[in-house]
Amino acid sequence: FDIDFCPDRRDEVINHIRDHYGHDKVAQIITFGKLQSRAVLRDVGRVLQMPYNQVDRLCKLVPNNPANPMTLSEAIESEKNLQTARDEDEMVDKLLKIGVSLEGLNRHASTHAAGVVIGDRPLVELVPLYRDPRTEIPVTQFNMKWAEQAGLVKFDILGLKTLTVISECVKQLISIDINLDIQLIPLNDIPTLKLFKDGETSGVFQFESPGMKDLLVKAQPENFDDLIALVALFRPGPMENIPKYLASKHGKEEPEKLHELIEPIIAETYGVVIYQEQVIQIAQKLSGFSAGEADLLRRAMGKKIKSEMDAQRDKFISGAAENGVDRKQSEYIFNLVDKFAGYGFNKAHSAAYALIAYQTAYLKANYPLAFMSALLTLDIGNTDKLANFVSETKRMNIAILPPSINSSNIDFRIEGKSIRFSLAALKNVGNQSVKYICEERDENGEYKSVTDFISRIDPHFVNKRSFESLICAGAFDGMEKNRAKLFKNIELLLSEANRIFNKKHDGQADIFGNLEDSPENQFILSDTKNWDEITRLNNEFNSIGTYISGHPLDSYSTYFKKQRVSFWVDFKENVLTKSHKEARLAGIIINRMDRRGKTGRNYSFIKFSDSSDEYETVVFSDILNKYSDILVVGNTVIVKVEAELESERIRLKINDVQIIDSELCRNLDEGEANNAMPIEQNVTKPLVSEEHEKKIFRIVLKEDASIEEVVSKLVVDSGSSIIYIAFYDKKLKKQIELKLG
Repeated sequence: FDIDFCPDRRDEVINHIRDHYGHDKVAQIITFGKLQSRAVLRDVGRVLQMPYNQVDRLCKLVPNNPANPMTLSEAIESEKNLQTARDEDEMVDKLLKIGVSLEGLNRHASTHAAGVVIGDRPLVELVPLYRDPRTEIPVTQFNMKWAEQAGLVKFDILGLKTLTVISECVKQLISIDINLDIQLIPLNDIPTLKLFKDGETSGVFQFESPGMKDLLVKAQPENFDDLIALVALFRPGPMENIPKYLASKHGKEEPEKLHELIEPIIAETYGVVIYQEQVIQIAQKLSGFSAGEADLLRRAMGKKIKSEMDAQRDKFISGAAENGVDRKQSEYIFNLVDKFAGYGFNKAHSAAYALIAYQTAYLKANYPLAFMSALLTLDIGNTDKLANFVSETKRMNIAILPPSINSSNIDFRIEGKSIRFSLAALKNVGNQSVKYICEERDENGEYKSVTDFISRIDPHFVNKRSFESLICAGAFDGMEKNRAKLFKNIELLLSEANRIFNKKHDGQADIFGNLEDSPENQFILSDTKNWDEITRLNNEFNSIGTYISGHPLDSYSTYFKKQRVSFWVDFKENVLTKSHKEARLAGIIINRMDRRGKTGRNYSFIKFSDSSDEYETVVFSDILNKYSDILVVGNTVIVKVEAELESERIRLKINDVQIIDSELCRNLDEGEANNAMPIEQNVTKPLVSEEHEKKIFRIVLKEDASIEEVVSKLVVDSGSSIIYIAFYDKKLKKQIELKLG
């Protein structure tokens, strides 16, 4: 038994169950956290009193892939750097040996995310109990498997985040004087159905994957029943019948006539068996099964136990024969039903999912501001999802206003026809800090200046890291546009904040409690030049996790057009709808995860950001070895990619890499920049080539620079350095590159 609730109110449900059945008869279920590869290194390193930084570096050498976790032994075998560290340091060797022996053991007890058991008598009479110090609800000492074997029935009280999104969206609407009862919305709303038909379902429950979007565009659902069918179809097993379903739905093929007795059962799904209920009804109508017998047949098909299946097959065929169905036809129907019954979806379940999906789509189609604001709020802690929803919001032509110390709140909020970014979504700025900042502002008015801000805050809530994040995100832009100036003076500002706070609590404020205008509170901030656009945007990205006020690639749009470079969202659309396989994409490298395959060959997952969205590629050893020094976080590159559509996911493979020399392009006028070609490498600091152990430097010359003069002043040690000099030749109208060393 399982049922979904809004996660924010799940505790209320559990408390209601306890009140109804008795506190001594209800408990949650224990679960045990294991010592995973990285965790065991950290725990053992702490016991061995090894330096944190050393252990942290070792942990980062262990590949972290939640979908396919690697054991510590496998990591040591495949990662040469781990082997080197082990061979060179006895303490590291000891750490790894102990770690391997402890890996996989239970580390700690926790509480199952959903499971609740209810007894017919006090649970102490049935199972041993454990008291989690963080909650008053007892927990079984038996895990889920053993609790069920002890005779207890497990109820899954699940938290479904989408229900919270709907609830939050309705609250957002109330804040702008729109009262909506989500249970009373019409199920034939034209904008909502159009949204489904167009596949514009990012953020829509059950319908946001690329494969489902593609299915929606092909299926063109006309009513709520169509949505129920699509939810059930888009699963292993029934998915094989999608082409047949679509062809029959659109009149390109006649629905398969299985038998006149069961035609009414499968008519609504165009002759395709989709739902578990259809399996039960077919067995009843065709072979005379009772409801209980038909359900046993469904279960047997799901388990695929041969002895059971043989018995059920004989019973099905003999029952069908009594109703005048010949053996060949009844066998065909049984095999057809058997093929999909194991994966078949319960129609009631599918209808419930489709209703939630429809409600979210209705909100997105009719109240996009409130819906996207709620969606962003519920993923505040997930940087990747937040970045995707920010991109979707912008794609919907809804402006995202930057975070503001005077306008932002804990949640994302509607502001006019835009959405104001949440302060709590900033890195290193916790909910408690934001709550304190907002409460102080609500009680005593907006912050008039940065000086006013530091004179009113409790430094315990706003520390250096959170202050840095607020500055880099632009939260103080309404008071001081020069972010670099504030960043440079952080130590002074926090020192003053501490001094003022201590003075207040020592009772030294004036009778009005006003410290800002007192002479001793007037201090001068050191001035400095503001950050250039690229630095500002990069700092903003590091603070927010996505770009808000602009994108570093915005200034290259004309250049990209000339070079036939695509944006990710356009290429993705072409892959899904036109089966385009190759393109040249531009992007800033924002993350790189190196891996080693079972054969020992290196490969990497590299994440890029362009002005339309973020995307990830896999880079195999041949390209990785060739361009490893270019494929560095922070570099701006053009990559030639090849796309493969696997089920509902686009996989990108890089076949070629070119780096964009941004400094050179900024030194050229637009006409020249359009003719400039990407160069092989561009670095702002020396890189060391692992193969040759040489430092690589780059010098990009301005137009009026003398190449001869620069070269004459360089001293190059050809044994340890390589220097590239790049400049633009107006006569040749192309970029020239010299290599020294």
